[in-house]
Amino acid sequence: MVRKLDSSSSLMATGVTVVFGGFKALTDVTMTITPGAVHGLIGPNGAGKTTLVNTLTGFQAPTTGKVSLGGRHVGTLPPHDLRRAGVARTFQAGRLFTGLDVLDNLAVTGVGLGRSRSASEAEAMRLLDWIGIAHLAALPAAGLPYTDERRVGIARALMFAPQYLLLDEPAAGMSEAEASDLADLIRRVADELGIGVLLIEHNVGLVLSVSHHVYVLDAGQIIEEGDVDVILSSQAVRDAYLGADKEAA
Repeated sequence: MVRKLDSSSSLMATGVTVVFGGFKALTDVTMTITPGAVHGLIGPNGAGKTTLVNTLTGFQAPTTGKVSLGGRHVGTLPPHDLRRAGVARTFQAGRLFTGLDVLDNLAVTGVGLGRSRSASEAEAMRLLDWIGIAHLAALPAAGLPYTDERRVGIARALMFAPQYLLLDEPAAGMSEAEASDLADLIRRVADELGIGVLLIEHNVGLVLSVSHHVYVLDAGQIIEEGDVDVILSSQAVRDAYLGADKEAA
């Protein structure tokens, strides 16, 4: 399952602007996500984080600018084609198929990617075991504990080794101990599988603890980027996001 890293296959947004009616949700956003590294995306509520994730994963076309994967323009691809190209995501609400058991939640994704049922079930069991939740395979997805639901969602997104995994608030509602376990899993995804991760989180401590590079979004614009030291020392970040006079996202 280990992938040789290839920096030429970066997932990039270049000058991306998204306009809804007369409202600019994103303005001239440029970011690069590389294989085998964890990238963080933080910012106040309403900063445009989910819009950016939707744009990178084919759920929202940019008004101007482009999204590229390995130099190929993919900004107009629908989500299922972009997933087949190697860009996977999770959702804030989990979105498991509640009428299926855990194993089938993963296997149906494999079938949707064009793999056989048997190959999909084998890959599903391998991923569940790798994450440490193989004991959940036969359980119905409906009614899973919250933390297990999130881990199953990540396992489903990892089916057949995408190049990139975008995690939209995976730690929401988790305890400190559960978030720590999630951090370990995110590191393994990048280190052991060579997958590039974009982590979008309200839990700033989690983002800073696992990310090699962090982007800060405010009012639809990237106002800062860099490693943890750069983010923590940035006056722009303190003013826009970490300041006591603003609600943290």
